[in-house]
Amino acid sequence: MSRPETDLILRPYASRDLAAVYDICLRTADAGADAAHLYTDPWVLGHRYAGPYVALEPDFAFVLESSERVVGYVLGVPDSARFAAESQANWFSLLRPLYPLPTETDKSLDAQARRLIHAGCPAPDAPWLEQYPAHLHIDLLPQAQGRGLGRALMEALWAALRAADVPGVHLGVGAGNPRAHAFYTHLGFTELEKVEGRFWTLGYDLR
Repeated sequence: MSRPETDLILRPYASRDLAAVYDICLRTADAGADAAHLYTDPWVLGHRYAGPYVALEPDFAFVLESSERVVGYVLGVPDSARFAAESQANWFSLLRPLYPLPTETDKSLDAQARRLIHAGCPAPDAPWLEQYPAHLHIDLLPQAQGRGLGRALMEALWAALRAADVPGVHLGVGAGNPRAHAFYTHLGFTELEKVEGRFWTLGYDLR
């Protein structure tokens, strides 16, 4: 694929990248900052936010690789409703026996992540879904930020989605991450929905 910088390559995801993708998911989970010190289980977040994407839709996953390691990724699905059903049947159902539902009194972040595994990926239901059926997650380590590489990852995913005749893509941004919100709006995303104090849903037209 392309070389957005001389020391980094942008390429399709490969199965050997799984551990690196999980690690990046964890190290960007605190509103973009490193959350490794916040979790006892370093895999639990990746199981929710990365694993089902690369397992079920690997053709819509791309990574940035340096000479030493993978430093960023974008993960997408062309049809969020279909993905919700497939991830429930073929991913989360297999994980739940390994991650029993914690007690209500357990307020730890690990417990919250385990509850997300039991919740799965809810089937979306919104008036804008027909126009923006795809969704994505993108994360970059600090050394890959601020260099135009996020846009390069997005453009790789957009090309794959357009080739699949997908009209638009959406994503969620936590209210505690205004920097990410600014990044997406700079790329051309528009606001589809806002829950005050919690999150934004943004959409990008691919046509």
